[in-house]
Order: sequence, then C-alpha cells, then structure tokens
Amino acid sequence: MFGFNFDKRTLYIIIGILVLMSLATYGTEGIFSLVLSIPAVLLAITIHEFGHAFAAYKLGDDTPLRQGRLSLNPLDHLDPLGIAMLLFAHIGWGKPVQVDPRNYNRNISVEKADAIVSFAGPLMNFITAIVFAIIYCAIYKFAGMAFVTSEIGYIIVLIVQSIVTMNIGLGVFNLIPLPPLDGSKIFLPVLPYNAKRWLENNEQMFYFLFLILWITGIAGHLIAPIIGAMTDGILKFAMFVMGIK
Repeated sequence: MFGFNFDKRTLYIIIGILVLMSLATYGTEGIFSLVLSIPAVLLAITIHEFGHAFAAYKLGDDTPLRQGRLSLNPLDHLDPLGIAMLLFAHIGWGKPVQVDPRNYNRNISVEKADAIVSFAGPLMNFITAIVFAIIYCAIYKFAGMAFVTSEIGYIIVLIVQSIVTMNIGLGVFNLIPLPPLDGSKIFLPVLPYNAKRWLENNEQMFYFLFLILWITGIAGHLIAPIIGAMTDGILKFAMFVMGIK
C-alpha cells in the first residue's frame, strides 16, 4: 500500500496494546502459529509493495527503481510497525512506495495511473494466493497423506495455508475505499468531479473513520465474508487446475 501517514506515536500505542492482549491469550499452540505466519507476512508485504513499484515503473516513473523498491528482497519493503500489526492484528502494511505522478506516461490521466499503481499491490497478493493454493493442492495430490501428516509435511502445509490466507486478507483489506488504503485511489477515477473534490477536502475525516473501523474490529467483520468467499473460490480453482474433485 503506498501512502500511509498515521502518526507513529499513535501506532506505537495501538501496537503495544494489541501485542500485550495477544500474548496474554497465546498458549504454546498460538505462539507456534504466530511463528509459522512470519514467512506469510514477509511474502505478502513484499509482493504487495513490489506490485506498486513495478506498476509505477511500467507507467514511466523510475522513482521506485532509484529508491531500490523494484525488488523482491523483503528488507527493501518492510515497516516494523506494519509487520507487527499484520502479525498481531492481521491488518498491516509495508514501507510505502513513493511515486512521482509527473513521470507517468501521458497517454492516460494521472488519476487512472494512480489507480493502476494502487490496484497492482492487491492484484499481486491475489496472484500469489492462487499460486500457493495450487501448490497446496499439489502437495496433497503428489506427496500424499503420509507426507502431509509427517512433522515436516504438517509444518509446510500450515505455512502454505498461511501464505494463501494472508495474501487474500491483505489484498481484500487494501481494497476498502477509505484513505489511506489502496481502494481510495482505485475507485477515484470513476467518481463524479464533485464527489472527488468532496473526498479530497474531507480526507482527514476518512482517516479518522478508518481508524475507528480498524480499532473496533468492524473493518475485519465487514471484509471477513469477502475473504472467506475468495479463499473458497481460489481453492476450488486450484483443485480444478490440479484435477482434484
């Protein structure tokens, strides 16, 4: 997600509370699941931010390239705050990809270019989820239950599952049409002129609204059915690809 401007002190307070609340309820199994989710978090954030950088570069802006963001190295994209939030609150972000709209190709409007760059992050998450869903089905089809139920097989399957769900969750979450999420820029080009100006003039109000929806967990409840439906659909598609009935 490119463009995240919450006050750091507020985020530290929120993260501290969430971490303490999470750790207080985690048993051995919870900590084990948390550790196994780390590869999924690193991959989801890296793929997401790379998607933004790649789209901007293809549209003529070399800012991400000059800043070393056109990379699949997780260290180039990780924000400690965003990682902590994704691990403990299942809502997080990477280091924002900076773009310069003045560099975009002039064959499309800046708004449309921004929408493409914004959508590229969630799109990469969905593609990654599909790829790993196919890998998940391939493990069951070719490795068999003996491998899946073994210690190493069980861990691998859990990691692959986590990658699928984490990427779907991050992709769907970022499509919420509220600043500072990608969805706020994706849908901007289709809005009437007056609606665009109103949204721009009241952007801070929407940041506040987003924060409320996020902290109260309402955002999670709203998108949970969408995440569930997408996960179902992607797994069914993967089963079809692998010839599993």
